[in-house]
Amino acid sequence: QVQLVESGGGMVQTGGSLRLSCAASGRNFSRYAMGWFRQAPGKERESGAAISESGVNTNYADSVKVRFTISRDNAKNTVYLQMNSLKPEDTAVYYCATVRALYFGDYPPAPPQYAYWGQGTQVTVSS
Repeated sequence: QVQLVESGGGMVQTGGSLRLSCAASGRNFSRYAMGWFRQAPGKERESGAAISESGVNTNYADSVKVRFTISRDNAKNTVYLQMNSLKPEDTAVYYCATVRALYFGDYPPAPPQYAYWGQGTQVTVSS
């Protein structure tokens, strides 16, 4: 059974930084693309960043590009999201997710490809 557990959320001031972690278990982590998503109150969940199996390919939503960095350590079965220059509009619950099966399509995987989700971690940015 695939399990994803996020950590690292919290409250920071505008301009601050946080590093989220997502520990995965239940299958061969290094064979599957991973992604970070977020959902703000009253809004739909949106894609944030994605990373390929090896970590060579990464992709970012325009809203977080340059400020956020996704990475992974396949030896530790963990994916990270380094968030810098945080803004109040980054306030949301952040979820990590992984694709349903081995993925050979266009990169990054579309949201419906993600089948396993963590419980989420709250990030609050105060002005």
